[in-house]
Amino acid sequence: MSKKPFLNPNSLGSLGEKSAEDYLKKKGYRIIEKNYQTKWGELDLITKKGKKIIFVEVKTIQQKQGFQPADQVNFQKGRQLLKMVQIYLAKKKLSFEADYQIDVVAIEVDTAWQVVSLLHLENALADFN
Repeated sequence: MSKKPFLNPNSLGSLGEKSAEDYLKKKGYRIIEKNYQTKWGELDLITKKGKKIIFVEVKTIQQKQGFQPADQVNFQKGRQLLKMVQIYLAKKKLSFEADYQIDVVAIEVDTAWQVVSLLHLENALADFN
């Protein structure tokens, strides 16, 4: 039995974010910012489609880890994302009533670093905002 090659988690995340960015651009999203840092963590992608601001959490895993990448976005992560969104809106002097949503893009890659699945969950955290 051969072992799977080790994928550097930082490189894995970068591959996922680039794949998500390319996918979203093809779907008509305009990328506003990438890797926006707050004291609560990082917003992976901030996009706009029409007048709506869409904050995108990207989760990438190596295939067959026994769970789905979107499973990593639990209640606690949802609350953290909402705090980061509120910080972003405040720093950019945007109203908390701004039309926005939080999406999740879940990506699986194989051992050859090829994207084998990409799932876009639109307004995935509707219950949080």
